This record gives sequence, structure tokens and C-alpha cells, in this order.
Amino acid sequence: MRLQRYLAMCGVASRRKCEEMILRGRVSVNGEVVKTMGIIIEEGIDKVEVDKKPITSNSTPVCYMLYKEPSIVSTCKDPQGRPTVMKYFQDVKERLYPVGRLDYDTEGLLLMTNDGMLANSLTHPKFEVYKTYTAFVRGSIMPSHLRKLERGIEIDGIKTSRAHVQLIKQDSGRSEVRITIHEGKNRQVRKMFLAIGMRVTKLRREQIGFLSLGNLKPGQRRKLSIHEVNRLLDEAKAGNFSSSR
Repeated sequence: MRLQRYLAMCGVASRRKCEEMILRGRVSVNGEVVKTMGIIIEEGIDKVEVDKKPITSNSTPVCYMLYKEPSIVSTCKDPQGRPTVMKYFQDVKERLYPVGRLDYDTEGLLLMTNDGMLANSLTHPKFEVYKTYTAFVRGSIMPSHLRKLERGIEIDGIKTSRAHVQLIKQDSGRSEVRITIHEGKNRQVRKMFLAIGMRVTKLRREQIGFLSLGNLKPGQRRKLSIHEVNRLLDEAKAGNFSSSR
């Protein structure tokens, strides 16, 4: 098994992050620091360490869904000292990290896991995992706006993929819109609305694949069942994620 894949499988981080760790000389195999890609290791025989700490695949894969509150950073650490999503998991023994990102000022559904393979499957662009958001927008949304969003919007010189967009309600110069996308560009939903001259005042992610917030309240979490984790893996690998669009 390739070294970076083994590290990801053990829950160290995503495969991309594990590759960065290797290049930075943080990983050793049988006592020797490795700084190149393509190293093959044999599980149970080769001794793998990250920052001089042994890595094993004995930990049970776990995954939580979290209702992230706004003004919380969706990383394990923040150089600016802002609160991170780890504040919600101080009592959990597993080494968790976020699956993808949710903007600092965006609230809603975020997955946390110790399984690097699961995280990689859910975040890799080729799997097209659908994510549904509710956007609260200042101003009145017109049918022409909805059509532009659905066809794709050019952001930073790149056109977004088609989206599913639905106007939920509109009153007093404020609109509530549900939008489903499968991409994850930085602040994508907010930028899409800005491109049509509308500003998002509040954004909440409601759903990832088949998982939805349900009855979770801001700051609450729920551990996924083995059935749910397996379904996430199966559907991600099959590339047939769908949403309740």
C-alpha cells in the first residue's frame, strides 16, 4: 500500500495533507525519514511514524455530523486564535478533523471523522457530492436571477456547474433561496449571488448527500451509525450521490 494512502486510512489526515506531511519530512518508515512519494509499505510489518509518533490502523472509523455555528473556524487549529470546531469534540477520544470546510461566517452541517479514506471520498471533485444550502438574501430575487444561478455563474474566471435553485419565500426586501451544488470552491454560494448583484446575509448548509441536519440545533452533534458511514463510503465510491432535489 502506498504510504500516503496508509496514513489517510489510519485517519492522520486527508491523502493530500498526508502527501504534504511526507514532503515536509514529518513521516518516517522503519526509522528513516521519507520525503518522496510512491513509497510502498506493508501494513503490520513496516513501522510508520508521524512527528515521531507511531501510526496504526487499529482505530475504529467514526464520523459525526455537526451543526456548526457561525464565527467558528472549521479547522483543527487557527493561527489567529479563533474558536475552532474542535471545541465541540473535547470529550471524544478519537483524533477527528473536518471533512472539507464550511466558511467562518456560514453555519450548518459539517462532517467530522478520523477516517482519511472517507474524508477523501467525500471531498474529491470527481464524486460530485451534492450539498444543499439555504441562503437568506437582501433584495428581491427575480426568475431571471434563478435561471442564471441554475445555468452556472462565472466566478474568478471559471464558470460554476449547473445548480438546482428554488425560491422559498420573499417579503420585505428579503429572499430565502434553497440552492444545491456539488462543487466546493471558496465561498462559492456567496460569490454566486454577488455575481447577480445580490448579497447573502445568512447562509446555512442543510444537507450533504443523503444526510441532513434534521433536528440538530446550533452547536449540537450526532454520531453516525455504522450503516450511515458505510452508505457514505458506498455511495461516494460509486459516484452516485444524490440529494433530495
